[in-house]
Amino acid sequence: MRNLLRRNTVSCTVLPPDDERIPIMSDTPSPAWTVRQVAEYLSVNERTVYRMADRGELPGFKVGDTWRFRREDIDAWIEQQQRERGSDASKKGRRSKR
Repeated sequence: MRNLLRRNTVSCTVLPPDDERIPIMSDTPSPAWTVRQVAEYLSVNERTVYRMADRGELPGFKVGDTWRFRREDIDAWIEQQQRERGSDASKKGRRSKR
């Protein structure tokens, strides 16, 4: 009886709808992020992401009328901002002696 139950047992996995699935392959670049994902990542409002992208202050690209961003570009941008802020702080710390 126990073997009979095992053979008739079906396991199932619940998958998200096709439009929510992102294929993950090790040899392909990471998928592009939406404005909402970047806003969440940076803890800012979506409007801020739109504004910065429109001004060219945030690295991104448009697909049709929609902004997309690569995580690698956003991470590099963050590091650049930190380096620039660090060099600005060191310049402010050096005051000329009168």
